[in-house]
Amino acid sequence: MSKVKRVYVEKQAPYAVKAKELKEEFASFLGIKTVTGVRVLVRYDIENLSDDTYQKSLNTVFSEPPVDTLYEEEFPYGESDRIFSVEYLPGQFDQRADSAEQCVRFLNENETPVIKTAMTYVIEGTVTDEQFESIKSFCINPVDSRETGMVKPETLVTVFDEPADVKIFDGFKDMAEAELKELYESLNLAMTFKDFLHIQNYFKNEENRDPSMTEIRVLDTYWSDHCRHTTFQTELKDVTFEEGFYNKPIVDTYNNYMADREVLYKGRDDKFVCLMDIALLAMKKLKKEGKLDDQEESEEINACSIVVPVEVDGKTEEWLVNFKNETHNHPTEIEPFGGAATCLGGAIRDPLSGRTYVYQAMRVTGAADPTKSVKETLAGKLPQKKLVRGAADGYSSYGNQIGLATGLVKEIYHPNYVAKRMEIGAVMGAAPRRAVKRETSDPGDIIILLGGRTGRDGCGGATGSSKVHTEKSIETCGAEVQKGNAPTERKIQRLFRREEVSKLIKKCNDFGAGGVSVAIGELAAGLDINLDMVPKKYAGLDGTEISISESQERMAVVIDPKDVAEFMKYAAEENLEAVEVAVVKEDPRMTLKWRGKVIVDLARSFIDTNGAHQEASVAVEMPVKEDNYLVAKEVTDVKKQWIDTLSDLNVCSQKGLVEMFDGSIGAGSVFMPHGGKYQLTETQSMVAKLPVLNGKCDTVTMMSYGFDPYLSTWSPYHGSIYAVVESVAKIVANGGDFKKIRFTFQEYFRRMSEDPKRWSQPFAALLGAYDAQLGFGLPSIGGKDSMSGTFNDIDVPPTLVSFAVDVAKEGEIVTPELKKAGNKLVKFTIEKDEFDKPVYAQVMKLYEAIHSLAVNKTMVAAYALDAKGMAAAISKMSFGNKLGFAICDSCVSKEELFAPGFGNIVAEIDATKMAELEAVMAELGDAVKVIGSVTEEETIKYGDMVITMDDAIATWEAPLEKVFPTRVTDDKTVLDTPIYTGGSVYVCKNKVARPTVFIPVFPGTNCEYDSAKAFERAGADTIVKVFKNLNADDIRESVKVFEESIAKSQIIMFPGGFSAGDEPDGSAKFFATAFRNEKMKEAVHKLLNERDGLALGICNGFQALIKLGLVPNGQITGQDANSPTLTYNTINRHISKMVNTKVVSNKSPWLQLAEVGKTYTSPASHGEGRFVAPKEWLDKLFANGQVATQYVDMNGNPTMDEEWNVNGSYCAIEGITSPDGRCFGKMAHAERRGDAVAMNIYGDQDLKIFESGVKYFS
Repeated sequence: MSKVKRVYVEKQAPYAVKAKELKEEFASFLGIKTVTGVRVLVRYDIENLSDDTYQKSLNTVFSEPPVDTLYEEEFPYGESDRIFSVEYLPGQFDQRADSAEQCVRFLNENETPVIKTAMTYVIEGTVTDEQFESIKSFCINPVDSRETGMVKPETLVTVFDEPADVKIFDGFKDMAEAELKELYESLNLAMTFKDFLHIQNYFKNEENRDPSMTEIRVLDTYWSDHCRHTTFQTELKDVTFEEGFYNKPIVDTYNNYMADREVLYKGRDDKFVCLMDIALLAMKKLKKEGKLDDQEESEEINACSIVVPVEVDGKTEEWLVNFKNETHNHPTEIEPFGGAATCLGGAIRDPLSGRTYVYQAMRVTGAADPTKSVKETLAGKLPQKKLVRGAADGYSSYGNQIGLATGLVKEIYHPNYVAKRMEIGAVMGAAPRRAVKRETSDPGDIIILLGGRTGRDGCGGATGSSKVHTEKSIETCGAEVQKGNAPTERKIQRLFRREEVSKLIKKCNDFGAGGVSVAIGELAAGLDINLDMVPKKYAGLDGTEISISESQERMAVVIDPKDVAEFMKYAAEENLEAVEVAVVKEDPRMTLKWRGKVIVDLARSFIDTNGAHQEASVAVEMPVKEDNYLVAKEVTDVKKQWIDTLSDLNVCSQKGLVEMFDGSIGAGSVFMPHGGKYQLTETQSMVAKLPVLNGKCDTVTMMSYGFDPYLSTWSPYHGSIYAVVESVAKIVANGGDFKKIRFTFQEYFRRMSEDPKRWSQPFAALLGAYDAQLGFGLPSIGGKDSMSGTFNDIDVPPTLVSFAVDVAKEGEIVTPELKKAGNKLVKFTIEKDEFDKPVYAQVMKLYEAIHSLAVNKTMVAAYALDAKGMAAAISKMSFGNKLGFAICDSCVSKEELFAPGFGNIVAEIDATKMAELEAVMAELGDAVKVIGSVTEEETIKYGDMVITMDDAIATWEAPLEKVFPTRVTDDKTVLDTPIYTGGSVYVCKNKVARPTVFIPVFPGTNCEYDSAKAFERAGADTIVKVFKNLNADDIRESVKVFEESIAKSQIIMFPGGFSAGDEPDGSAKFFATAFRNEKMKEAVHKLLNERDGLALGICNGFQALIKLGLVPNGQITGQDANSPTLTYNTINRHISKMVNTKVVSNKSPWLQLAEVGKTYTSPASHGEGRFVAPKEWLDKLFANGQVATQYVDMNGNPTMDEEWNVNGSYCAIEGITSPDGRCFGKMAHAERRGDAVAMNIYGDQDLKIFESGVKYFS
């Protein structure tokens, strides 16, 4: 008889948003119209759990009575229904199962349950076998999942076979070349056969032995293109250039590069021409000229790092500002969710390993047209729509969970990205310089592995990203994809942000590409690594797998032996596993031991060869003058062209995509991604305050990107030049000083071969970037190359994305939405030479003038132009506040409206400051001209042509609406609900001068910093404690600590986040389950009932309050089937945007400083914020004044319109209280505010919740 208990959980019909979405997808995407209904059930198989704990967990951990139906063992279905279930492949991380196991252990810490999950789909209606198979294919990605049967297993406990000893390749060193070639081909390596011969030569002549399988795999990983940039370091011996009109500027740039090499490398014979050298030489030249004096000098290369003086509370401090771009094109192509999630994870862990706190991210992606029918999908590929949505889900899920604000999201469309998707994450990190030490690894130093455990997921990720990809290879690369574990990443971020911890770390490396062998291997020349100490997700891994697995969320840190105990203590405080795995030694060799035997023993000098020296020739192709992408095209019908431009995939709204990403967490986002009253003007740069934990600071960082795939396809040389120019122009348009910019580049090209013409694109592109860097006198100090953008015979467009980073003062920032009717529109035009290159001296003079207009507030809005010209740019500027504009048809030709305008800027000039503009015009002449004005009427005018604002916006919003929807219901009902003014605020009888606030941190919590800062600013003290749950003792200790902390406090604040990833299938279950512990429950009740205390929950904290019953009941009561609750947003995705909320009750102490009836604007960011309750409860809440806040439209009316009531909450309820108002839960993040935060958003952002809470006790 099976020891396994089985539970199915299904969302009740009104809340089954996933099932409803799938039914619509089957019809619209697969063309199957005969499906009449879809049911989606979460299946839990559970073992090693007592009956008592099992019963307790049914309606707390596995299901939520108000919204779920739970079935034990079996569930009812119709005779004709088609049913299938899907589970993860063995070895893939299942966050739902992992969270469920942790959550159940809160109920009884002495039990160690085993839980496995699956999704069960029930298809109702009539479908053929062929259609059923297509439905299954749609729901199952074979790279990470598989279909599973309905029969319950006897046991969930997997018995792993003891892995065999690592294989030795007997006879390897003496093999004949033909036999060696046969072995090489059988191993499916990323390295070349020339590398393989290089290895044979080493083992024969230096080691005099045969290598192990692990040694071959480790070297393949070390020398992969992903880890060691082998394509970029291939020597380019014979460079030739085609003839053509553009031959001269390209050859001139090449000659300049060669001349600069002669000067910089004088007397050296170890430097050869290669793509890497072209990428780095401009920086080296500018550094020698003294134009890079802010770069942090360090042996560690974690990320681009500059030293910035900043003022904190009036005192100057040195801060390190880090930035890094990362690409995960290969894994995202085959497994979009995991690939994109770990793209961001990889980007984060570079500056994080440099001990800086990562506070803002940008996402730039490339895809083919996602609106095309699934029938057009290439064999061996996922449909583009599924790919773009899955990747967005993965990246946003990861960033949202760890609490990283995504400041800018842009997907670029080009048909050739069907070859392989582009997935780039670029991040900003910062820390006080005093907190970071850079030291060498000395013999005897200990290397500690910190964070997650090792599994098979990610074995070969680096090599997989470096291989040739064909339809056949897609079938065998599943293990190369990692799954992210965001809660663990958040723990590492918390640990490294503590200065007392950071100061103990001598060096650090993250487990990105390469696993243990590379992450630890790069930390010192000589190392003894004990693989038996590496924590594993499960048994059965062999030495090779442990060596190269790229399982995520791990760090390797070098610690002085005297500091190890202290470091371990801090790791334990942050609920992180930490183990000693290696020792630094004098002898420069890397040895890896497994089961007591040495399985790798390699000389560092050999590892550092990076494989055999590779050589290639280059034949640089010339762009065709007649196809010049930069030339204006003839325009016959302006209105049609305008409408066509707004509906272009690379112009149209991506709001439904952008809203998936939390743009406000950290309370430091100076820009929200869309601004204006209507949140419809998209920003071009991301701007954020420096993440200073304590004190006031007005320093901000800016980041933008530049790139156009169509321009680069015509000319990679010009494409790169204008990528750099565009990234600079965007910074300038937002008020930045271009003279302080630093770049980092992302190169992504087709796979190289022995054909010299295959090398043309990256060679020409890097020459273009070289020219632009020297033209501006601004260096690129980092980058990332990905050289495998080929699928069969399709190549990605030649891609060099320029990321520009600047540091500024918040008072200098300019937002892009049009501000005021009557203001003038002005175009600033850069000069080009006969070869269509920018005249850099004029460009810099122009940008200097624009910056001065920004600083003196003459320029109040601006937008950098791109390929689509002025029409698109000014339209986007107008949408945010729905201010119209009129363009003078005698000033601007029809063609100029739509002409590519890279580097040009359109600005709104304050009509009262035209004298300042005229002074600039006198200096710059024709480069500056007034082209029109801002108007009160909601229209776009050009001569006699008129487009209404509503028509323009509707056109702009339509193209991607079915891919990234912004609404799923048509309900726009305006509600007539009462405002409660009959109450009186509860009076505290236990006054204190300065209240203490307890803020608990669980796995997945991410708003604790923002919440603590808000309370401290309001005059309270805070206690922030992490709940540890790595083992039973940790849980018992945490309960005791929490109990003691609550006893010392007057307020308990449940902060926002994603409680264990909002798993198992539901928000705040960790919070709620832990606080049902009798000791903690009693402590909370004492705080409320005996000390007149307060409780506040925001977002995930509101979810915790409502599931505990603290709202609406005022006590920890739990929930029954009729309780109010919070469930999935109607749109079935995360929503991040500013919401209007109106205060509709005067009952709560938390709102005593807010104005009843007034509308406030706060950031919402959640996936499960829809308030639902039976009518009886709704009536009762309104009658008792417990409805505290409601979502309202621009006119202050509660509404069901999704534009304003973003999650579809019943009666537009955003926040409720307990009967006496002392417990308050709300969804929108009132704590995310501050000076210069969300500058492009209109409305009062300060509800004064925290000040009200403190005032209650005074």
